[in-house]
Amino acid sequence: MSAPEAVTPTEQLVAVIAGLLEGCRHIVVGASSPIPGSAALLARARSGGRLRVNVLGSQRYNSFTNGGVETFDMAAQGRVDAFFLGGGQIDGEANINLVGTGHYPDGGVRWPGCFGSSYLYFLVPRVILFREEHSRRVFVPRVDFISAPGWSPPGVYRPGGPWKMVTGLGLFSYDRDRHRFRLDSVHPGHSVEEILDNTGFDFDRPEQVPQTPGPDAATLALIRGRIRGEIGETYPRFAATLAGRGTVAA
Repeated sequence: MSAPEAVTPTEQLVAVIAGLLEGCRHIVVGASSPIPGSAALLARARSGGRLRVNVLGSQRYNSFTNGGVETFDMAAQGRVDAFFLGGGQIDGEANINLVGTGHYPDGGVRWPGCFGSSYLYFLVPRVILFREEHSRRVFVPRVDFISAPGWSPPGVYRPGGPWKMVTGLGLFSYDRDRHRFRLDSVHPGHSVEEILDNTGFDFDRPEQVPQTPGPDAATLALIRGRIRGEIGETYPRFAATLAGRGTVAA
């Protein structure tokens, strides 16, 4: 089925991330994550309800009674297949910075902090890095502070780590052996040159980078219908954007 003519950038991201969650058994989505949350609910809808999803902060789509503790316990037991992390800064080795900029502890800009990011980065097999803003302010040559490392030296027990990275411009995969990103596709309406201009680190790419596929009509209908209603329980303002209005992106 061909992609619809009008897809908003947000809908594009929801569809892309949902596609990365195929084959998972259990996904946990952290707080303040409406796009990953929508994607997880979309993946669940397409699985026929076989996929377990916990959206932290939701009352209806969260079976945990103590979200942080249960997330950490289940991750340690190998019972969380996918989780999402972002950062104020992300570098080419997939190190993330959630602490702040400048020389620690005297830098002038401070962010909320790490919480359990470094713990989950080590244990969850499919960690998807997500940052809608794609700029050199975010994607830096080297993070100022490593809240969670993208890789670990030999001998360190680490079943988890970065797997994919989704931004507002493109989709990347991460080579855990070479500690390096590879550009897999460019979202509709953008270009490789735009990504190069807005990325502060080097990355691999094929000679011809494909365009990220857009959602088909059935997927778009799910996003604008069922998923809009489900994510609206936790993020009502965000849900209002999933109504088919916005910039044409495909």
